Amino acid sequence: MRVNRRKFLGAGIAASFWSWSGGARAQGTSLAAGADGFVTLEAAPASLALGAAAPTPVLAYNGIVPGPLLRIRRGDTLKVRLVNKLARPTTLSFPGLRAANATMGFGGLTQPPVAPGARLDIRFAPPDSGFNLYMPHAGKLSTGQISQGLFGPIIVDEPTAPPVDLEALVVLSDWRLDGQGAVADLDDVKTARGAGRFGAVLSANAAPASLRLEAAPGARVRLRLANAATARLMTIAIEGAKTLIIAVDGQPSEAFEPLRNLIPIGPGARFELMFDMPREAGAVARFLLRGGDAAAIPGETDRPLIVFEAKGDAVAARTALAGLPANPRLPAEIALEASRRFDLTLSGGGDAPFAVNGVSFVDWPPTPAFQVGRGTPVTLGLVNKTAYPQAIRLNGHVARLLHSLDDGWEPYWRDILLVQPGKTVHAAFIADNPGKWPIESASPERRDAGLAAWFQVA
Repeated sequence: MRVNRRKFLGAGIAASFWSWSGGARAQGTSLAAGADGFVTLEAAPASLALGAAAPTPVLAYNGIVPGPLLRIRRGDTLKVRLVNKLARPTTLSFPGLRAANATMGFGGLTQPPVAPGARLDIRFAPPDSGFNLYMPHAGKLSTGQISQGLFGPIIVDEPTAPPVDLEALVVLSDWRLDGQGAVADLDDVKTARGAGRFGAVLSANAAPASLRLEAAPGARVRLRLANAATARLMTIAIEGAKTLIIAVDGQPSEAFEPLRNLIPIGPGARFELMFDMPREAGAVARFLLRGGDAAAIPGETDRPLIVFEAKGDAVAARTALAGLPANPRLPAEIALEASRRFDLTLSGGGDAPFAVNGVSFVDWPPTPAFQVGRGTPVTLGLVNKTAYPQAIRLNGHVARLLHSLDDGWEPYWRDILLVQPGKTVHAAFIADNPGKWPIESASPERRDAGLAAWFQVA
């Protein structure tokens, strides 16, 4: 679908999806900036049609869920004015970006929350190209605010984008509703200490899934995919197209095919995919939520999330699928033999709060879990002694997952590390971004239930 460029730049996209052809690709942010160069994000109550008898009361940025797309070129300065029209304090955080610590919006750690009726001007130049999400990080208020719709996408464009026929951006979430169509169980401690709040209603951008998009037969598609659910680990199955993963958690990777055409996307995770549409008119490429996870919705079967249909005139065949250039700001090698080594043990759940190294998070403690000097290589061990898969976010940095049997690493960077029950994951990173950084569950529910700490780069 072709999006009018003036409408895109002036007002954002209020439709149920973001997609645009290469010729109509938006530049700059999708919001109109004021005379001072700032775009405004207003956090306020709104409503969203999620298939219930009446619209669901939600919280939204500028009246839409997900919030407006923020889009800039790498090297440009992002200027955002957060206006809080909620009844409670909030913040605006950009957890996938490796920008300056003071601008990252970690309430109580790097800044006080923004009070109701107040506003805050935020400005920084993202150092990396990539696709990420913005959302609140306001302590125990975050779960309710994100669960009710406060999240949105941000793209920092690379200097030269790969040639594609269609770009699509899809933010997935799930919604747990009560009999009146309102968001349910926001303060359920037992659920937070267990599998988490899984909702039966799945959304793809601003509407219940599945989202249907059209592309020409043979068209090359770049799909940016994010999971904004607060607890659900989504296993996405791909049917009808050979797909390459070209970026993970906002960083380009060596291009690779997903194992068994399945992609596990934990809370907060982002994946960028490239594929060519089938050349037969009417054929489809489908992205399905794999069912059968008893921790989610018992008896849940596979459900289509996104369906691309080949429609219109076929396009000429392109060269073979390829990946993105590596980020030159990330090291080609990490000196593991010289690294500082730290282990974090995750425990609790059920009748007990979650904990990191025996300490259950309530508020930011005065001392960090560990401290290193700037430029230090770090090897991090995450030991999961809980009964649930855990998605742990490493803020301000990205890490290489280490192989368990040798000193190699996976061909991608991650800021969210998945650790299965009873397992240990090791990752390595360069502590090159000074400041106080949370290391915490990517699920705000689990963070509220105790899975959070912080580390300092001096």
